Amino acid sequence: MMVSRFVVRPAACLLLATAPVAAQPYATPEALGEALFFETDLSLNRTQSCASCHEPNAGFADPRRDAEGAFSRGDDGLSLGARHAPTAAYAILSPAFHQNADGEWVGGQFWDGRASDLAAQAGGPILNPIELGLAREADAIARLAEHEDYVTAFRALYNVDIATDVDAGFEALTKALAAFESSEAFQPFDSKYDRYLRGEVELTQTEELGRLLFFSQQFTNCNQCHQLRRSAIDPAEPFTDFKYHNIGVPANLPGREENGVDAEWVDNGLLDNPLVDDPAQRGKFKTPTLRNVAVTGPYMHNGVFQDLRTVVAFYNKYNSKAEAAQTNPETGARWGAAPVPETLSTEELTHGPALDDRRIDALVAFLETLTDARYEPLLED
Repeated sequence: MMVSRFVVRPAACLLLATAPVAAQPYATPEALGEALFFETDLSLNRTQSCASCHEPNAGFADPRRDAEGAFSRGDDGLSLGARHAPTAAYAILSPAFHQNADGEWVGGQFWDGRASDLAAQAGGPILNPIELGLAREADAIARLAEHEDYVTAFRALYNVDIATDVDAGFEALTKALAAFESSEAFQPFDSKYDRYLRGEVELTQTEELGRLLFFSQQFTNCNQCHQLRRSAIDPAEPFTDFKYHNIGVPANLPGREENGVDAEWVDNGLLDNPLVDDPAQRGKFKTPTLRNVAVTGPYMHNGVFQDLRTVVAFYNKYNSKAEAAQTNPETGARWGAAPVPETLSTEELTHGPALDDRRIDALVAFLETLTDARYEPLLED
C-alpha cells in the first residue's frame, strides 16, 4: 500500500470484530491519482514521474535548475523542450478550451490550450518523446499492469481490466490523475492574501499598496489579464482571465543555445493548437495564474526571466520612456524584440502610467502574499 507523500490522511476506522477484510490499496480516484502522479514506471527509463516537473513541495513546479533554469529535462536526462513547465496548482480552475461570445479563445491546459481539460492534459507528458517518453498508450498501461495493486484499483474504481483493455485503461489513468490534481492539496486558497480576505491577518503597508495598485483601473495594467472576478475581494479569484495574449516576451537565447533550437525560431503559441487556424492568434499564450508565482520561477512561457521583480519591470517598459526601464536588469541589455509584433496586446500592455521603483517593489510584495501557506518558507530562501 502506498503511503501518501504529502497529503495527511485521517486514520482508518476500526473494523468490527469480524472476519478480516483485505484493504483496498487505493480506495478513491484521488488516492489512485496520487500514486500515479509519483509513478516513475510511467516514463521510458523508469526515472521520472509527473512529480519530477511538478514537485508538490515546490509549488507543483520544477525545482530542478540547469545553468539558465529555463526548461525541464526529459526522462532520458538530455531532452529539453522550448517552453517552461507551468505550475500544476490551481490548474483545475481553468475552463475547457472554448471560444467565448466575443470570439476569444479561453481555457484549456498547456500554454497553447491544446488539451481541453485536466484529464486530457494528464496523458500528454506520458506520451511526449521529450518528456516521459513512452511511445504508446499500450506501453503505459502495460507498465501499470505489472502492479497487482493497480490492477485491483482500476477494476474497483473504474470497472476496467488494465491487463486487457488499453483504451479504457488509459482513459481511467488520465481521469485518476485529474482527480488527484482536482483535490484541495492543489488549490488550498490559504495564502496570506486569502487569510487577509478572511480577516485573519493584516497586510503590511507595502503589500497593501501593491494590492491597491494591482486591482487599480488607473495605475497598472495587472488586472487587465490577471483578474477574473468582478470584485477585487472575491475569495475565489484565480488571478488569471484564462485568455490568450501576446505580451512580447523576448526569445530565451541562452535557453535556445542549451536546447539546440535555432535563435531565429518563433514559438507560434496559440496558433500551434490544432483547433486554431487564425494567424491573428500567433504568438499568444495562456495567461498563467499568479497564485504561488513568487516561488515557481523561472517566468514566462519560455522561462526567460529568473526574478519576479524582472517580470514586473518588463511590463513597465511599455509605459515608461526612461532608458533604465528599457533595460533588462538580469542581463544589463535591452529587453529584446517581440517575436510576433503584429499580434501584440498593445491596448492592455499600455494601460496605466509608468511605475517607479517603490510601486514595482509594492507589486512584488503583494504577489508574494499569493503564496500558499505551505510554501511561505520558500520566500525566505
